[in-house]
Amino acid sequence: MDTYFPRAGEVQKKWFVVDANGQVLGRLATFLANILTGKAKPEFTASQDVGDFVVVVNAEKIVITGKKRSDKVYHRHTGYPGGLKSVNFSDLQKKAPEKVILEAVSGMLPKNKLRQVYLKKLKVYSGGEHPHEAQRPEALSPR
Repeated sequence: MDTYFPRAGEVQKKWFVVDANGQVLGRLATFLANILTGKAKPEFTASQDVGDFVVVVNAEKIVITGKKRSDKVYHRHTGYPGGLKSVNFSDLQKKAPEKVILEAVSGMLPKNKLRQVYLKKLKVYSGGEHPHEAQRPEALSPR
């Protein structure tokens, strides 16, 4: 019996909208990573992009447990000597709430060439409005 590999035209990619209001960050990120990679689909193949598009709204209303609001720190490096920049969760959520969800989902995606492909299919907005009504996204809620 031959192994089935879906072709690019055979995979139907849907659009989903997820409301992040009151959702726990880690649980939401895991849910979004599974949709983006297509792991719930029967035609899932690890080496191909079979996942769906996801629009996340209300990113500023995300919930985080424990003392992570003050203790969780995000690091990045500019590439220059002494260029390590650090910001904690509460400051980043006030400044750019979309980046909090993007960083969490990015950490849960596979560390290979498909990571950037998956992240391009994730659209995160801090408010309740999004410009993707033309794609007619279906409402989806995490378990």
